[in-house]
Amino acid sequence: MKKIKNIVWSLVALLIIIVVSGYTKSTSVLPKNETVILKETNQIQTINLFVTHGHCSTPFSGIVENLKVDVPKRLDFGNPLENMEISFEVNPNTFNVCAGDELTERVKTPGLFINEKKDNMIFKSTQVYTMGLDWYQVNGKLSIKGVEKDVKFFVSGIRDPKDTMASSLVVEGQMNLLDWGIDYDKIVYGKSDSVPTKWMHINMKIDLSS
Repeated sequence: MKKIKNIVWSLVALLIIIVVSGYTKSTSVLPKNETVILKETNQIQTINLFVTHGHCSTPFSGIVENLKVDVPKRLDFGNPLENMEISFEVNPNTFNVCAGDELTERVKTPGLFINEKKDNMIFKSTQVYTMGLDWYQVNGKLSIKGVEKDVKFFVSGIRDPKDTMASSLVVEGQMNLLDWGIDYDKIVYGKSDSVPTKWMHINMKIDLSS
């Protein structure tokens, strides 16, 4: 009887070793930093922005440059976009207000978003938090006129219910322009309001399928 028990336990131990070694082999095939999506494009990508002032707002758009979305492949069954990295630049010289040339010139007022060096607005993500299904908080650094500040955006993934990976992303958020020392009313209209304009909102859709 004791001999049979020893044989059984030996077989169990051997089976465990085989399963563990097989699992180790299968999971080590994929490099840790392998990328499942790498979106880099020089094609025209636009971003929508608007600045609130008083009871109205000035909506405008801009051209995005050096857009990059990097999604590393996960080795577990966690959220596939949880470790994504996003970076992009916006050329303020491309700002355009659909309402007309006069407002376009206002958002291009020297000192507002454009400095002497003609620096682009630059965003680079630093941390990503999963908020829910296909919904993420993306923290990062945003540089305006060469001044870098911390910002927080929200990113929504859009996908077909039968797909496991989003085919596009929507990036949105708002920032306090006073963090960059930008008083919209004073720069554009020459006089600071009693409650200075401070909020700028952004919205951008990124297609990951191409």
